[in-house]
Amino acid sequence: MTLLNSFRRDDIRERLAGKSILVTGGTGSFGKQFVRTVLGLDCVRRLIVLSRDEQKHFDMMREFPDSKYPAIRYFLGDVRDLERLQMAFRGVDIIIHAAAQKHVPLAEYNPTECLRTNVWGAENVVRAALDNGVETVMALSTDKAVSPVNLYGASKLAAEKVFCAANNLSGKSQTRFGAVRYGNVVGSRGSVVPFFHDLIAQKAEFLPITDDRMTRFWITLQQGVDFVLSSMCMMKGGEIFIPKIPSMKMTDLATTMAPHMPQKIVGIRPGEKLHEVMVNEEEARTTRELADRYVIYPMLSYWSKDDVMEGEPVPEDFRYASNTNTWWLSEPELLGMISRINLDL
Repeated sequence: MTLLNSFRRDDIRERLAGKSILVTGGTGSFGKQFVRTVLGLDCVRRLIVLSRDEQKHFDMMREFPDSKYPAIRYFLGDVRDLERLQMAFRGVDIIIHAAAQKHVPLAEYNPTECLRTNVWGAENVVRAALDNGVETVMALSTDKAVSPVNLYGASKLAAEKVFCAANNLSGKSQTRFGAVRYGNVVGSRGSVVPFFHDLIAQKAEFLPITDDRMTRFWITLQQGVDFVLSSMCMMKGGEIFIPKIPSMKMTDLATTMAPHMPQKIVGIRPGEKLHEVMVNEEEARTTRELADRYVIYPMLSYWSKDDVMEGEPVPEDFRYASNTNTWWLSEPELLGMISRINLDL
């Protein structure tokens, strides 16, 4: 399965050629894979990694030294710090905003900290991008932003609104903002596959399952990076892009990873959903379907009836959810995805 074919790769290389690109949260799982991918295209003028984590910067500098990759730059900084963003964004053409606080229980316990990064940090990115005349800003969102039941999801919904509405503010600068929204990233730091992997290695008595009905969408880090880049090339401003990806039951994942290991139902965690939803019925009214993705178009004043919307409208009662998805991963497909991930990310 791929979300980036050779035609789009050529488009991306052309789109990025000679550009200065900055990725916030650049030392995280997505950021590292994004850096690998962009450096592999060998076409950018500068690639700036912005992150507040000093140790992760140090580790990345050993993996991607500027002596070997002269385009790369490492900026210590936090999206909460508007002044630092103003400095970091100077001369930048494209921003990929991946910085976020993502752990649901920690966000519930530390709500203000979550808001400072996910919402006010998003506003800072918008302000600094507008002030510096950045061409394109693409933000990463999550399925949890759809009909949110926890603070993390609510904060990412607010961030989506901030970025989409920012297109109304760009004026003569012509800065364009958009977002991508996708589900569970197989093998990312803190996700269930590394968690199960560690329990299996430790010879635990069982694998914990929160609910035997639970389902999730699945996407690899590389597919996520590819999807962000290809959506960036399509973006006109204000859209939210959602990939067509497969689903998997959590019990099937546990059985695939450890066929002979017992499973124990431990109960759903506070703020956790039984199934993931990436497009709900209310959003269906402005959603269109393409071959490999859905696009939610904005209902904002800068869009007019003359704007070209790609794809076909979805039905009014359309709902894109992990439990009603028509694409389900088989055991061999899941094993293939797991075998390709790097559990050291």
